[in-house]
Amino acid sequence: MQTENVNPLERTLDLVVSLAQFEADVESRLKQVARTVKMQGFRPGNVPMKIVAQQHGGQVRQEVLGEAVQKSFSDAVQQSQFKVAGYPRIEPKADQGSGESMMFTATFEIDPEIVLGDISASQIERPVVSVGDSEVDKTIDILRKQRVSYQSVERAAANEDRINVDYRGTLDGVEFAGGQAKGFNLVIGEGRTLADFESQFVGMKAGESKSFDMTFPEDYHAKELAGKTVTFEVTVNAVEEPRLPELDAEFAKSLGVADGDLVKMREEIRASLEREVKKRVQEKLKTQVMDSLIEATKVDLPTARVEMEIERLMEQMRQSMASHGVQMLQGMESPELHRDQAKRRVALGLILAEVVKSNQLHAKPEQVREQ
Repeated sequence: MQTENVNPLERTLDLVVSLAQFEADVESRLKQVARTVKMQGFRPGNVPMKIVAQQHGGQVRQEVLGEAVQKSFSDAVQQSQFKVAGYPRIEPKADQGSGESMMFTATFEIDPEIVLGDISASQIERPVVSVGDSEVDKTIDILRKQRVSYQSVERAAANEDRINVDYRGTLDGVEFAGGQAKGFNLVIGEGRTLADFESQFVGMKAGESKSFDMTFPEDYHAKELAGKTVTFEVTVNAVEEPRLPELDAEFAKSLGVADGDLVKMREEIRASLEREVKKRVQEKLKTQVMDSLIEATKVDLPTARVEMEIERLMEQMRQSMASHGVQMLQGMESPELHRDQAKRRVALGLILAEVVKSNQLHAKPEQVREQ
């Protein structure tokens, strides 16, 4: 074994696999295969070894070699006491020496040695947030809006009305993808579509049609439409105005207050808000502490760990969007969107591991039971 520094975190190891031991392991593995291999004209376990070797030798040699190289690498790492970050890149050496052994080179990164910075001068601000009647009232307003219903009206559409529309969009006289729909519901001012599109329906009544030009923003996600001016032909099929539920016993019951007591409903909303405030204060404090640790501690980040964290974040985003029935848009698969967050998470992981180690932190049984 030989180790060589290539960059501050990259290491190489020379690995040696005995050719004699390798051939012995291959023969032993082929004998194991021969006990169970099935082949027409032979009973199980009676297939000649020469035929077994012809049929399965290549795969067996590949498996045995992989295991031998991995064991050689594991032994070398253990002897060198390296903390390996990610997976090694293992390649055969050009110079195979005397031929009695197979020579490989493993290239990999290691975790850095962490020297914790001094955070004694760091200032952490604890937010003070109180939950009063006005906060409860605002929450009740939000809860009522979440339970809004709509009723058909004969008047012209206004902001916050829900309308049902047909529309057809063209670019230079040609329909573009996603620019057509029939029976589409939208709430004016809600922001589900572009504001310039929604605002065109204000003042229109059911049964009315019109056409208008609209320019997409320069940063629009569909690159073929970004900054382009298109023409829409629209028809309003129906106009409905919002109706908020009355603040009564039935509303309280819809929130889980079995007896419909409005006083009890307000108390439960206040308690829920206080729990949420406490949680957010703790998150803000935690973020400040983590920022202080990162600012005070210089860390060389292993590229392998950063890349793995990027892939983990991308997979989380894929799963989250899929659970909401949303497809990944073009450009959202770019690793660069997640690189800064990945670097922060990797840095904090390494720093906190050292904090835990140096302070001998561990969860006490009573803490586990309480949690």
